[in-house]
Amino acid sequence: MAPHALTPRNIEIRSNFDAIAPRYDLTNRVISMGVDLRWRRVAVRRLGDLGPDALVLDLACGTGDMAIEVLRQRRAARVVGADLSRTMLELSRTKLAARRAASTGGNGAARVHLVGAPAESLPFADGAFDGVTIAFGIRNVPDYRSGLREMARVLRRGGRACILEFSTPPSRWLWKAYNYYFFNVLPRIGGFLTGREDAYRYLTHSVAEFPGAAAFAGVMEECGFARVSWTAMNGGIVCVHTGEKP
Repeated sequence: MAPHALTPRNIEIRSNFDAIAPRYDLTNRVISMGVDLRWRRVAVRRLGDLGPDALVLDLACGTGDMAIEVLRQRRAARVVGADLSRTMLELSRTKLAARRAASTGGNGAARVHLVGAPAESLPFADGAFDGVTIAFGIRNVPDYRSGLREMARVLRRGGRACILEFSTPPSRWLWKAYNYYFFNVLPRIGGFLTGREDAYRYLTHSVAEFPGAAAFAGVMEECGFARVSWTAMNGGIVCVHTGEKP
């Protein structure tokens, strides 16, 4: 495919993530109290049986947490990680190399290939992947409908996409507490740990503007996915959305 010209919004988002990347993992552990690792484990399990030697695309791969979880659960899998942030990709390379060095089986970097690419225009052939994952990244794709259509395009027939994302809890009281935390507490914690409170205020606003679980499921169907479903976790503050390429 022809290279995708980054939009000003792509560049702004890339700059935000480049700035917070060095302390991104620490901040994730602190603001989620460590539960984000469990959310990723659940999401990868929802990929289901992709067959032997599955090839999985992890979009907005960040520092490689989802790629590592795919390898942990599927020892014969290979992963392509794609991200806009060059700093995130460098940190992912370092983390994967350390994992490989610590593993007697050579598990890690040798089975992950990293690519700089926007979700709206992926440099991969139609039907190239058995599965696609994206964790806390789809809401940061400026045109997330284009991102979903690209995910469907690069999946093989019967392949599954698994999207882990923040959502709106159905409980009125939980929503109030969640809303207060996201707009008043989380940006301050993120700012304290990274020195970039503005970047975390952007992230909280991106959550507020993202559709709820049912509405997002409808968007997935519009963008070409079948058998769409979602699983709510922690009272609905996070959902795992799945869909298959028919």
